[in-house]
Amino acid sequence: MSMTAGETVDVLLSQERLRARVKELGAAITRDYAGKAVTLVAVLKGSFVFLADLVREIDLPVTVEFISISSYAGTKSTGVVQITSDLTRNVEGEHVIVVEDIVDTGLTMRYLLENLGTRHPASLRLCALLEKPARAQVKIGIDYKGFEIPDEFVVGYGLDWNGQLRNLPYLGILRLAS
Repeated sequence: MSMTAGETVDVLLSQERLRARVKELGAAITRDYAGKAVTLVAVLKGSFVFLADLVREIDLPVTVEFISISSYAGTKSTGVVQITSDLTRNVEGEHVIVVEDIVDTGLTMRYLLENLGTRHPASLRLCALLEKPARAQVKIGIDYKGFEIPDEFVVGYGLDWNGQLRNLPYLGILRLAS
């Protein structure tokens, strides 16, 4: 992958490991919601690759919605959560599963889950590809978790650094030249 001088990415989770775990998560959702329809609410932009793979592993009627939240600038969380693009329809009475790329401090996800809870879904669960426990400021229950990762800045598989590197087929640790 071509990057500017001094940046490297070390593979943390291979494309094969990601694919296998997403398949397991899809099977778990299919089993838990047997006979029901689900609405996946993908948190943009980082979860779009995960969502695309996950939705194809769920053998149920699935509706997809998107929400966009901002709380990052570069590699640091600003601590200020803002919905920059909301759902396009009402999810009242639906079985909603939030699809997130990474739960870091937990503050953004707490805000989002509280916000979606006020919209009266029949159920509300969280499916996160990654959890970074070392950075947690609030405990967030993740119903469907892909992987716990160390306190490193990760890119690839939809996750970015300043808008770049989302297209890596694996998840990697970004190393910046000092």
